Amino acid sequence: MSAHANGVKFSPAAGDLLLMVGTAKGAFLLLSDSRRADFKVSGPHFPGQSVWSLALVNDNNPRILAGNKSNHWGAMVSWSDDFGATWNEPTEGNIKFPRGSGAALNAVWALEASTALGADVVLAGVDPAAMFRSDDRGETFRLNEALFNHPDRPKWNPGFGGLCLHTLLVHPREPQRMYAAISSGGIYRSDDGGDSWNPCVNGLRVHPDVPGATLCPHKMRFDAENPSRMYLQNHPGVYRTDNDARSWVTIENGLPSDFGFPMVAHPRRGGTIYNFPLVSDEFRVPRDGAPRVWRSRDAGATWQALGRGLPDRAGFFTVLRDAFCADTLEPVGLYFGTRGGQLYGSNDEGESWRALAEFLPPVLCVKSALVA
Repeated sequence: MSAHANGVKFSPAAGDLLLMVGTAKGAFLLLSDSRRADFKVSGPHFPGQSVWSLALVNDNNPRILAGNKSNHWGAMVSWSDDFGATWNEPTEGNIKFPRGSGAALNAVWALEASTALGADVVLAGVDPAAMFRSDDRGETFRLNEALFNHPDRPKWNPGFGGLCLHTLLVHPREPQRMYAAISSGGIYRSDDGGDSWNPCVNGLRVHPDVPGATLCPHKMRFDAENPSRMYLQNHPGVYRTDNDARSWVTIENGLPSDFGFPMVAHPRRGGTIYNFPLVSDEFRVPRDGAPRVWRSRDAGATWQALGRGLPDRAGFFTVLRDAFCADTLEPVGLYFGTRGGQLYGSNDEGESWRALAEFLPPVLCVKSALVA
């Protein structure tokens, strides 16, 4: 069990905003009402552990899931049914590779509680690259054998962060269709609920200066209005597909760089996306030390820099692939965390920003959810 380190206990009301922040040394929870003027903060939860993924199973009995990793006990999925007052940690790892598979769990990179699949279903993406499914709200998981045994697997190579399946997307109208993005392994689509998988990399390019490089997606998102359209921050390149990932076209023209990690889509407005460019693979900081969020309102045809309230200099930090998210309020709020431990938020769709927290451990993921 883990309790609030700072004594703050949450009693959320319906419509409150919950921010879930995973860091290299624990998780932090932030709660606000729909105005997002002030946030209560609790944490660190799992002090000293890396928390790579967080999610809210948001039904009549909300449950927070955490993909935490202890240096002693390894990686697992833990859960809280009281907004972090207490946590349930499995007595033994609840995500395990079968005996004889030759694989051992390193980290839980993604937790997807998709309502399209059912209220109790949770998908997990892990390192080494694999997808697991839970039908009991994250308490036990079973391996998706079809993806794990895909004939392409010998060609997959670990990226800098490992061989991680970091993105799982379930089509909101056709839940049998799902996507998995693997670094470095590419993008795969299933049209039969995970029984089979096909690569979807037509039009993507590999790093031109790395011999033997494999395709390395960084983050992928659905368009708000048309889920056949998706957006991708790749390594390298920024892309869009209009045909269910059958082919990709570049949309990086107008951005200061084709390198970065996160990609965020507006939850209601089709064609509106957000990106956080970095100088290059070799120099992973904003250009001139002036961090800017870049927004497109026309599906990547043009881009606009948004930086009011962000540093104009000495902002030499990185935002990782899962450390940038949007809420679903009106106007939409945006939130990102940095490797330097800052957490920034905007409650006006990116027009202005303010620091919500500073001096956190390196931020690995930021997730938002409205309490049902």
